[in-house]
Amino acid sequence: MKASEIRELSSEDLNDKLKDARAELFNLRFQMATSQLDNTARVKQVKTDIARILTEMRARELSA
Repeated sequence: MKASEIRELSSEDLNDKLKDARAELFNLRFQMATSQLDNTARVKQVKTDIARILTEMRARELSA
């Protein structure tokens, strides 16, 4: 997910995306532990998405 896409989302959508991303990261870690994960690069992508979402949420908090 690009930063420009994240900026366009509402606060509620950001919270939903954050919950989904954290759940996906949990599942990916579980798959990695059981050697069922095919695409290990996806873990880094999800972590980056979480960081982008948290950064945008913090920026909105500071500007308010």
